[in-house]
This record gives sequence, C-alpha cells and structure tokens, in this order.
Amino acid sequence: MWIKKIKIKNFRNYLKQEINLEKNINLFYGENAQGKTNIIEAIFLSSMGKSFRAKKDKEMIFLGKEKANIEIEYEKKDRDGKIEIELGNKKIVYINGIKIKKLSELLGNINVVIFTPDDINILKGGPQNRRRFLDIMISQLRPNYMYNLNLYLKTLEQRNNYLRQIREHNKNENMLDVWDEELSKYAINIYNYRKEFVGKIKEKIKKVHSEITNDKEEIEIEYISECISKEKYLELLKQRRKLDIIKGYTTKGIHRDDFTIYINNKELNMYGSQGQHRTAILSLKLSELNIVKEEIGESPILLLDDFMSELDKNRRKNFLEKIEEVQVIITCTEKIDIENKKVLVYNVKSGRVEEEK
Repeated sequence: MWIKKIKIKNFRNYLKQEINLEKNINLFYGENAQGKTNIIEAIFLSSMGKSFRAKKDKEMIFLGKEKANIEIEYEKKDRDGKIEIELGNKKIVYINGIKIKKLSELLGNINVVIFTPDDINILKGGPQNRRRFLDIMISQLRPNYMYNLNLYLKTLEQRNNYLRQIREHNKNENMLDVWDEELSKYAINIYNYRKEFVGKIKEKIKKVHSEITNDKEEIEIEYISECISKEKYLELLKQRRKLDIIKGYTTKGIHRDDFTIYINNKELNMYGSQGQHRTAILSLKLSELNIVKEEIGESPILLLDDFMSELDKNRRKNFLEKIEEVQVIITCTEKIDIENKKVLVYNVKSGRVEEEK
C-alpha cells in the first residue's frame, strides 16, 4: 500500500498544494510552524476520518476560508483508490467518487501507523491515551469496533444524564436497567476486540523489544478491564448504582480500561527511565505495524512526525532496517541523512512544498 499523490486546498496553512510521493521514503523538512505536520494530518484524516490533534474540523480550514479539501490517490495490492474529504459546515467524504453515508465506511481504505512526539504520553500519560492507541489500531482493522464504541459512548452519555436526573429530580431508579442492558451489550463486544488485539501485541512485542535492546530487556503487556463478561459487568453496574447516582456518572466500564507495560518484571510507569519509555513506545508501534501488515496482507503507511530527530544515526539506521517495503513519510526540522535508501526530499516553507532534485 502506498500513497501516490496528495492534493490539499485551504487546509491549515496551505492555499493549494499538490504533492507526488515515492513508494519508499518521503522526507519533508523545514523550520517549525511551516506546515510539515499538516501533511501528516491530511493523510491521517483521510485514513481515520478525524485529526490526531484538532478537536474541531474548522481548526483545519485556512483562516478566512469556508471550506477545505483533501484528495489522496493511493494504491493497494489489488486496487487503486481515491479519498476526497471536504471540511466545512459538515464533513463530506467520497471514496472513488461515491459519497459515503457513515464515517466508518472510510476505515480500512488507507491503513496508517503514526509516530508523533506526543506518543511518549501513551505510556507516561493517563489510561485515556492507551485506550486511544487501541481504538485507532483496532478501528482500522475492524470497522465494526468503532460502530460499537460509538454506541457505547452514546449510551454512556444517556445513562450519565439519567443518573443526574435521579439525583436532582427523583426519577425512577429502576429505569437504569434499560441503560445497563444496552451498555453491557456494547461493552462486552469492545472488550473482546481489545482482548484480541492486546493478545496480538503480546505475540509481537517480545521479539521486537528483544531485538531493539539486544536481548537486555524483556517486555510484557497486561490488559486491565472490569468488563470480562456481560453478566459480571451488569452485576458491577448494580453494585455501583447508588454511588453512580451520588456522583452523577458511571464509575465503572469499558471507558476505564487500561493496559500496563512491564520491563524486566517492573512496571514501566513506576520504575522506567526516559530511555526505557522511548524504547517501549518504539516497540509498541513496531508491533502495531507488524499486526496491521499481518491483518491486511500488505504494509501500512508509516507516518513519522518529528520522530527521527530523536534517534541517533545508528538507531535511525536500525529502525529503518526493520521497516522494509513500507512507504514512510517523515517530517523533521533538518534534512537527515538516510543511508542506502531511496529518498524523495521536500523542503517545506510557509505553506509551500518544493521537491529537492
């Protein structure tokens, strides 16, 4: 799988730009705030239907313009494709010229794995970061996962609203049975998907991490959830009902899932060094890359946003050797030397992209 061409109009700081890409490594360099990450964002948006950094679509529209457009031409082993996205009062998405009805139809057309400087927070930050990591990976490979997750979150919001109505307006408490049944139905589906993919990560990450650390470290991952069966979760909701009413929100559920990383039997978050955190996130992302490749039968597109600059020349070389036959799109502040690789180099300045010959 690889992206052949990107066209963007009125997107972020780009008025109009067309970029042709190479099958192998594509390097975009330039000073900060020139528009490098915006290119990565456009690709991610075309894969997932939403940005990895903007909360609202209007943030991505050029200041003073009403609409932004993104067009991505890509090639997979069995077909060519084109994704078109229009951002305005609402988001409109076309796949091969046909307007889609649900955003979930977009998932799986362009598969990506993204590295950003903020990814260190997947392991160092709160559980919501680790859930988001799983959500992005799983939804690309199992579009029905995002459907279940959205229904769960919608039901959760409705249950929370009703909890507050019970507390403030003495509504009938027994009506919660309806929300509990719905919530548990979606929760167990999400749990099964997450359990499956954490299991896949377990299989991959040990070997990857061992190679990266030259057999000096052993890594383990443990999935933490209280929704291991529909019956147990229903029972838990009933046990917590009085407390949930007092607090006005649902205190237990799949929305509080987490996973823990251990290095040499020690919890990374408590005992890990900065270097161990960086190596662990690298192992986690490479495992994701291998899982996606195994699932779809071809390599996903690797997006490295200001990531390579954090690796020394030797680690950079070792890293790139592990991702053969992958289209890589790199952004960095300075042009970096990549040995023995075919590299297409672009300079980015003030919302303009120029290819270097």
